[in-house]
Amino acid sequence: MDTEQLDTEQPPPRRSFADARALTPVVREVFGTDRRITAVDRLRGGTKKGVYRVVLDDATSAVVYLWSADEDYWSGLLPDGHDDPANPFSHASGLDLLEGATRRLAAVGARAPRLLFTDRGRGLHPAELAVAEDVRGGTLQSLLDRDPAAGRRALAALAEVLRRMHAHRAPAFGRVAWLDSGGAPSGDSCERAYRDRALVNLATAVAHDPRAAAAEADLTTKLHALYAGVGPRAGLGVVHGELCADHTLIGPDGEPVLIDVEGLLYADPEIEHCWMRMRFGPHYGALRDPGLDPRRLAFYRYAMHLDLVGGPLRIAAGDFPDRQWMLETADHHLRQALAYRA
Repeated sequence: MDTEQLDTEQPPPRRSFADARALTPVVREVFGTDRRITAVDRLRGGTKKGVYRVVLDDATSAVVYLWSADEDYWSGLLPDGHDDPANPFSHASGLDLLEGATRRLAAVGARAPRLLFTDRGRGLHPAELAVAEDVRGGTLQSLLDRDPAAGRRALAALAEVLRRMHAHRAPAFGRVAWLDSGGAPSGDSCERAYRDRALVNLATAVAHDPRAAAAEADLTTKLHALYAGVGPRAGLGVVHGELCADHTLIGPDGEPVLIDVEGLLYADPEIEHCWMRMRFGPHYGALRDPGLDPRRLAFYRYAMHLDLVGGPLRIAAGDFPDRQWMLETADHHLRQALAYRA
């Protein structure tokens, strides 16, 4: 991957993260003044919000989500329309989105970590925040690695959760939290919106990688041909959008608990399955749905490759700490897009 055009001229910003002192007022508000923080662990890997495990002096724990500029590595790197709540691909970050997604998941028989406290007033901390239960069963990926039999049972439970999510009849295509709060839909069909986003991400790839620039016409033609093969559809379901074994925790009764849910969409279930096929690898067979539309699968799979070139290239232009991993992701998916055959 050619990184010359991704080098920034300005030094990266100095980011300030939360610590026990900053989170003490939150703990006192939620758990009382007789509880003391003994450890704060900022969980790594997120790009939009800070996620902190807070351990208290009675050995209980909770998770604190913080939404601030210091926690958001996408700031200044997003395409036009990222701040329009009616845009299904607006920046999937914020307390409103978390609350709306959590409510909708519960309504369809799925579950995210229970929210214990929220604060928009910024009286306890300079950022919007939420305190959630700490689901300590580990990730589904960890379970699959250490206990394959238990992992298979969890996969079967997740498959049932997905059937309930995808069977829900959505009011329109769009972000769940926006539409459920009375927001007007964008008017786009799901497939047209994904085509247009793929074109935006293709333009990012063309600007930064000579291979994409040389193949721009072919890549564009392929996208339009796959899009043209998708027929109309009336029903949409509830879609996580980035569901994988690392975005699934194991609850106290062995149930799957979905995290990173702010981007929850009313959309085609094929989108979910394209992502899961990539991320679950050999375990995907337990989640497969034989009733999916093969033309939609072919289209969304290709659009997703283009998205996973443009998005990682965009964030790699900032100060995300694992920049090389993002570049390698973009390189892999560009190769996939160039070689793609439906």
